[in-house]
Amino acid sequence: MDMQEIPTTDEIRDFVRPHQVHRRAYADPEVFKLEMERIFGRMWIYLAHESQVKEPGAFFRTRLAQYEVLVTRHTDGEIYVLHNRCPHRGARMCMVDKGKSQLLNCPYHAWSFRPDGTLSTVPHKQSYPESFDMADPINHMQRVKHVQTYRGFIFATLNEDPAPLLEQLGEMTDIIDNLNDRAPEGEVELSESSFTLEYKGNWKLHLENAADIFHPTFVHSSSVGAARRAPQNASKIDSDQTRVMLEANGFGVQQWEGIQLKGLANGHTYMSNFYSKGVMVDSDEDPVMAEYKQQLVAAYGKEKTIETLSVDRFNNIIYPNMVLNAQHQQMRITIPLSHDRTLVRVQCFRLKGAPDAMYHRAVRFLSTLASPASMIFSDDVEMLERVQVGLDRDDSPWVDFSRGLDIDQTDDTGAVSGVASEMPMRVQFKAWVEMMTREAA
Repeated sequence: MDMQEIPTTDEIRDFVRPHQVHRRAYADPEVFKLEMERIFGRMWIYLAHESQVKEPGAFFRTRLAQYEVLVTRHTDGEIYVLHNRCPHRGARMCMVDKGKSQLLNCPYHAWSFRPDGTLSTVPHKQSYPESFDMADPINHMQRVKHVQTYRGFIFATLNEDPAPLLEQLGEMTDIIDNLNDRAPEGEVELSESSFTLEYKGNWKLHLENAADIFHPTFVHSSSVGAARRAPQNASKIDSDQTRVMLEANGFGVQQWEGIQLKGLANGHTYMSNFYSKGVMVDSDEDPVMAEYKQQLVAAYGKEKTIETLSVDRFNNIIYPNMVLNAQHQQMRITIPLSHDRTLVRVQCFRLKGAPDAMYHRAVRFLSTLASPASMIFSDDVEMLERVQVGLDRDDSPWVDFSRGLDIDQTDDTGAVSGVASEMPMRVQFKAWVEMMTREAA
């Protein structure tokens, strides 16, 4: 079949076998169009954090499915999501990533809109016909109808009749709760420190890489070797954090068979943490952690503090676009641009009420793991782009995801667990097929 033809529902189901996925899931522009409609258009998609639009007039520019949107805070305190286009002649309104303004102005004919999208003023109003009504919704910026927040995280959907947000998030609310509970004041704010990177590959490759425990041994071998050769505790700048992070990617059999993988409904997955040394772990010998724990105990009590800090999960993937690491206050957002172009927004949080040193460690983690200069992320991007180049060719149409197929275990709730497995990819594709073949509500 020609890859330019829109695949049927039956063909989409045939793309995914128990241990294989057809290359068209990554390499076909027509499949990507359906993903924008049926996954990113129907699911609840994370867009922004409330701390990015704290005050009336604040806005943040991002994407929802194939559309560019603005997340705004109106004077009534409500959050709105607006299509970034003027209803007059369709001009793109905002070009900056974020800002604050009581009016959003179209650069073409100077129509001005309030942060809730309603039309405020037009130049030379007397030249418009008597029938022109500034209160008519047709003259307002188009709103996304369904917007919900969960503990500061803003989600929206284009689905006309969506399931509840909490139903889609399922058990993954636990990790959002845990992130907030790690703040002595009970909430977090998104840091100004962030990176936005683009790679030439399909959006699913980033999520698969985040759930893959086999690649670090090979892909990151150069930085692992450098970290092993470096003297311990030689850096006073970061308390040996960078060296420990790089060295931790040196997986062997012990890690492959020891890291627990979990797959949940709706494509969500996570793994157990593999950072086990130095300032990367909860230690009373670390003065920064000791001070931080004292503040948590003062805020919540000893029992709640122990419970909160005992959550030690890594790369919590909230399908289809978020990777969250609560204990390191990190988040990565996947933003598809085309079948072979993807933006990744890398951000970290500040724990409100925690020592500044905790925030500095989060920024260091951000820079070491996923900045443009990161030895880790640059390796990953190289591999994702090599995979895309291979998938764009039709030499071999199938991708293999069979590792662990016979040893994964499923409990009564349907959750899947395993080690040394490609189970997370199979879980993600199970959700992919469900969404891609589900009839519109």
